[in-house]
Amino acid sequence: MELIDIIPMVRMLLSESALVSCKGHLDADEQCDSASDACVRIEESDNKDCLIAALKEHLSQVSEPVKTISIKGKGVISVEYPLGAAIVNEVVGNRIIIVTGGAQGFGGGVAEELFAKGAHVVVADLNEEVGNAMVNKLNSLGQTNKAIFVPVNVGDSDSVKRMIEQTVLQLGGVDAIISNAGILRAGGLDEMEPDTFELMTKVNYSGYFYCAKHASRVMKLQAEVAPQHFTDIIQINSKSGLKGSNRNFAYAGGKFGGIGLTQSFALELMPHNIKVNSICPGNFFDGPLWSDPENGLFVQYLKAGKVPGALTIEDVQTHYEKQVPAGRGCRVKDVAKAIVYVIDQEYETGQAIPVTGGQEMLR
Repeated sequence: MELIDIIPMVRMLLSESALVSCKGHLDADEQCDSASDACVRIEESDNKDCLIAALKEHLSQVSEPVKTISIKGKGVISVEYPLGAAIVNEVVGNRIIIVTGGAQGFGGGVAEELFAKGAHVVVADLNEEVGNAMVNKLNSLGQTNKAIFVPVNVGDSDSVKRMIEQTVLQLGGVDAIISNAGILRAGGLDEMEPDTFELMTKVNYSGYFYCAKHASRVMKLQAEVAPQHFTDIIQINSKSGLKGSNRNFAYAGGKFGGIGLTQSFALELMPHNIKVNSICPGNFFDGPLWSDPENGLFVQYLKAGKVPGALTIEDVQTHYEKQVPAGRGCRVKDVAKAIVYVIDQEYETGQAIPVTGGQEMLR
């Protein structure tokens, strides 16, 4: 076994009373002080069952919190325990949550909401400059939880794998991953180019698969030593995943497929206490996806003629607002509440939960 596999199990073994964070130091060779219970040295590291047994035995014998675990030939794990501050939210407090596309826009809003509730947040995004700015903003708030930035291209499996590995090395594991990153290019059959269709499918559909594949590996390791601990894979889907979308088939098709993945992953992963759900927001009118003056959906839909009779961006926006029984578009806080709900549940998996103000309802 490698250190990257050992860290999540160590974190769970130390987390009976409160979730801890861990940091891995590859190839480090720190010697433990044999007189201190705060440092544990493990000789056996290649056989998983022997490693777990050795860890449990050592931890049962110590009388003070373990601060360092040295794994022979692999590296060192340093442990940080939650500080004395009260947990802001019992559901997500001290949990490690990845948000792809978390640097700005809707994903950025989700990252901010979860961080405010006490989660350790991994802002994963292609845009390093904006991502680091978001992390600096969160960490400047003076909270005891941490935010880190990890670059990722969700359309590349190796990139997603590295994102998961960096999360484990810097924080200790994965309690939830929110597959939020996506792109939208509107257009009918005549306008849509095959390259654009393939790119949207790669990011919106395959990207979700990559996130589930690589995150679930870590989650399974955690479940082996902490069967009472539930973890979550959450796809931010769309109302377009619940109902077809005129001149928007590439996006809707990927989202429909995402719900199929959610239901199938849920069946496969629930035996490992991994819940898999999709959240389907309605119209997020305030974000750049809709409102960007150059490439937002209001502009795209106007140019594509998706709204009959619309002559201005305001006409398009009014058209969509009138379709929502709640009388407004979806907000980040609405979706954050749905995320906390599915994480809190231990008996809810394989669901596609509408957050649409009543515009789309489950059938």
